[in-house]
Amino acid sequence: MSTMKDVATKAGVSKATVSRVLSGKGYVSEATKNAVYQAIEEAGYRPNLLARHLASSKSECIGLVVTNTLYNGNYFNELLSQAAQKLEDTGRQLILVDGKHSAEEEQQAIQFLLDLRCDAVIIYPRFLTIDALDLIIDQCNKPVMVVNRKLRKNQSHCICCDHKGSSFHATKYLIEQGHREIAFITGSPDSPTTLERLSGYKEALSTFNIPVQDNLILPGKWTPTSGAAAISQLLAGKVAFSAVLASNDEMAIGAMKTLSEAGIPVPEKVSVIGFDNIPTAPFLQPALSSIKDPVRDMVNEVINRLISMLDGGYLSHNNLFSSELIIRDSVRFGPYFTSIK
Repeated sequence: MSTMKDVATKAGVSKATVSRVLSGKGYVSEATKNAVYQAIEEAGYRPNLLARHLASSKSECIGLVVTNTLYNGNYFNELLSQAAQKLEDTGRQLILVDGKHSAEEEQQAIQFLLDLRCDAVIIYPRFLTIDALDLIIDQCNKPVMVVNRKLRKNQSHCICCDHKGSSFHATKYLIEQGHREIAFITGSPDSPTTLERLSGYKEALSTFNIPVQDNLILPGKWTPTSGAAAISQLLAGKVAFSAVLASNDEMAIGAMKTLSEAGIPVPEKVSVIGFDNIPTAPFLQPALSSIKDPVRDMVNEVINRLISMLDGGYLSHNNLFSSELIIRDSVRFGPYFTSIK
């Protein structure tokens, strides 16, 4: 493996001159720069990035902490791809670190990124509390942005999707089509998104004076299998329902499969709406109605704020982003007069 000394020898200059060329600090003639660059290429030299980061105090890297149980699914695929592309456009690198299975491990992941000298950190938390996140931001000497959590103290350091509002509007839409017995399939019980979407569903029912029925609220785990199991539970219990709102599209797909196998057509007998608007949603039979979260806009806002914190510039205060309800063939229009049991 080539060293800086090898490059210096090949270029006929000192190690200090090679260092100045690599750091861009100090005067070096164009002829000497060209000689050093040619020597680097011929020697196959790769600078020690950590050493350069220590010297410059900037790494041009942004860290992202996401718990591994959240990696699956279109939502996080889109989040990661958008973040990587946006940072590439700004000449920066994205470093993904696993937050694993607890608040302590999420905090360790954040510290790991700081130890790597990342210029800033993005946190998509699952276990850390609001108070813990506020404390991390207060104590950190690097910019930190939190995604999908509403902070009490550092509100300019968080970006959220209005999960409660989008669930409210989807439930309201189903009620306006004549539904009164609407099943709701939750996500994982420890997910803040689950709690917000369930809250929006309940609030919409209350707004229209429709009683909340506990037997219409089914536990899910974000998977098609759990969506299928929820519908099987309803059918086995002979619970009346005419619509299903699932907390993601994967569970909605599982629900539609079980309904089909039971000879219950969608949307003729049961309407179905999911969340996330996965790429296959329009191509299902029937095409799945879904709620599209503004992932691209949220990622852009997060990174724009970090860049503003790092480089200066306008810092917006648009914290809450609204989703779009996309109605397709899985929802029937017009009044329903019967529910299935």
